[in-house]
Amino acid sequence: MTDTKIYHGIARLALLVAGNIFVGLGILGIFLPLLPATPFFLLAAACFAKSSPKFYDWLINNKWFGSYLKNYRDNKGIPKKVKIVSILILWIVILSTILFAVEAILIKIILLIIAIGVTIHISRIGTI
Repeated sequence: MTDTKIYHGIARLALLVAGNIFVGLGILGIFLPLLPATPFFLLAAACFAKSSPKFYDWLINNKWFGSYLKNYRDNKGIPKKVKIVSILILWIVILSTILFAVEAILIKIILLIIAIGVTIHISRIGTI
């Protein structure tokens, strides 16, 4: 468990609901190639760390995705294949959106900036 403060009342309930929504989106992301699973599981872990030690421990110790979360949390990094696939999918989705779905130049620029930022972030994460 992390050293974060555990919230109570409405804040705890909101974090529990958000954490469960993020887990659901993460599970969808496992099966849908355009929806990234790991960021949703990371968000769920952050929500559970502040609201429920029980759910946080379940998520971190999950046999399917717990190791990814532990490695990320402990700054050990992520596998090279995960980095490559993540960046590749990111750019396919962003470029497809820019070319086929968005007409506003400002939105296209924002999407490019986001893609560059995420690529830099993923590249800086250590490699296992």
